[in-house]
Amino acid sequence: LSGLAVGGVGVSAAVRAYLQGKTGVIATLKSLGATRQTIFLTYFLQIGVLTLAGIAIGLVIGAGLPLLLSPAISDALPLPANFGLYPGPLVEAAIYGALAALIFTLWPLARTEEIKAATLFRDAFAGGKALPRWPWLIWMALLLAALLGAAILFSGNAFLTLWTAGGIAGALTILVVAALAARFLARRGTFLARGKPALRLALGSVGARGGETTSVVLSLGLGLAVLSAVGQIDGNLRRAIAQDLPDIAPSYFFVDIQPDQIEGYLDRLNSDPAVSKVETAPMLRGIITQVNGTAALEISDHWVFQSDRGITYSADLPEDTTLTGGEWWPADYNGPPLVSFSQEEAEEIGLQLGDELTVNILGRDFTSTIASFREVNFETAGIGFVMSMNPAALAGAPHSWISTVYAEEEAEAQILRDLANAYPNITAIRIRDAIDRVTEVVEGIAAAVRYGAAATLVTGFLVLIGAAAAGERARTFEAAVLKTIGATRGRILSSFALRTAFLGLAAGGVALVAGILGGWAVSTFIMETEFAVVWGSALWIVAGGTLATLLAGLAFALRPLAARPARVLRARE
Repeated sequence: LSGLAVGGVGVSAAVRAYLQGKTGVIATLKSLGATRQTIFLTYFLQIGVLTLAGIAIGLVIGAGLPLLLSPAISDALPLPANFGLYPGPLVEAAIYGALAALIFTLWPLARTEEIKAATLFRDAFAGGKALPRWPWLIWMALLLAALLGAAILFSGNAFLTLWTAGGIAGALTILVVAALAARFLARRGTFLARGKPALRLALGSVGARGGETTSVVLSLGLGLAVLSAVGQIDGNLRRAIAQDLPDIAPSYFFVDIQPDQIEGYLDRLNSDPAVSKVETAPMLRGIITQVNGTAALEISDHWVFQSDRGITYSADLPEDTTLTGGEWWPADYNGPPLVSFSQEEAEEIGLQLGDELTVNILGRDFTSTIASFREVNFETAGIGFVMSMNPAALAGAPHSWISTVYAEEEAEAQILRDLANAYPNITAIRIRDAIDRVTEVVEGIAAAVRYGAAATLVTGFLVLIGAAAAGERARTFEAAVLKTIGATRGRILSSFALRTAFLGLAAGGVALVAGILGGWAVSTFIMETEFAVVWGSALWIVAGGTLATLLAGLAFALRPLAARPARVLRARE
């Protein structure tokens, strides 16, 4: 959706620039009796043919590149993948492309109605209304609704799609405001450029009405904002996984320890000076079937209700456990079954103290009352149970033990050998390997997201090139006039470079703020991790935006500088 928005801005700017060059043609057609419908359809069909050609080229590239690069992609993926031609995604892409092209071309096409036959020698676009007539606005709203409906249908996630669309709309609004602010400040700041003709010309161009300021800030700014947000999220996610988790994670996670083995198991580990900590807990598995007599899945589709969960029991409140509500049962409690529930999951489900939970364990229903809530932190990779019951409630139920072992890395191999020889039934999971695997998978996902954001940025850069190409005629005329009144090529080139650098700086600055805010929101509210600004990524965004606009602008400044003033001015006349 971000890529479509960026590309759409470029399409709209390109169509507007093209129709602006056809003002005289349109006025002539109207003077000869052409109706609004005839003129609209004439240019609509031209743009439609180009749209279909663009969609076809995009589908060929999109289908062919994965097949061409399949060996390299397969090596990079953590899971096996089957490469082939899949019609579904191609149809989806074609629908997206067609709807986006319609939405963003209707606006400039609708404004051709404002060109009157009497304005044959005037710039009709300069003084027209900002908005098309209301029927066109309704059509664009319907097409936008169709685009979002298609995105919801294809993704199967209305919540994410609508929030994404809202975020893009908000980002575009901020960028439009930033473009208007840049124009305003450029007009008001010309007094600072006294005695500096190149700077004054650059500020005048940025602040001019109908220039390329808005389209450049929109197209580049949105792409940079997406890339900036991805960079912040990626950096914070890597920090959380690579720095925090390995420092606190245990060496091994052992399961299937039988009750008659737990004493010998603990003797081996507690006598080893390389072992710093051992945690153990009895474990059964059960599924929550009812809450207060009502089927659990009718109350909530929370993950706790989706399948069986690990359940433990404890007479005393475990060390490092914090109660957030209610009280723990006495050590010798032998009354009706009680359960302590995880505070966070209870809030998500809507459970209260005193609620009754029915848990099916080994085919038998246990109905217990929620006596307390407690903090459970699953991020430590240690032992954590959503439910803990009083021992008498589960007396006689067959169960095993689980354990985590914190030890020095050099001693891990010997620990595993000794326990495997003594207790072959015990299953050991090396946490470091699991963390490394998770880190590898997350890095692959982050890389894929970065590639997607980079594709959006490349789209924005192509839009920049289109905007620079569309403004080449105006810069040619401007260079011709400046040469006529004595400006040197160096001064004109400095003016062009300064204006593009200003626009890139404006787009990069807004994208930087938007990206940091977006990264903070995702890290804080979705991933629930601590957030810190990754300044390296952030500063590269500003520098990259400035450099991209500078390159795109200067690439299309060479021909205007080489044009002969006499030829340009005669043609203009």
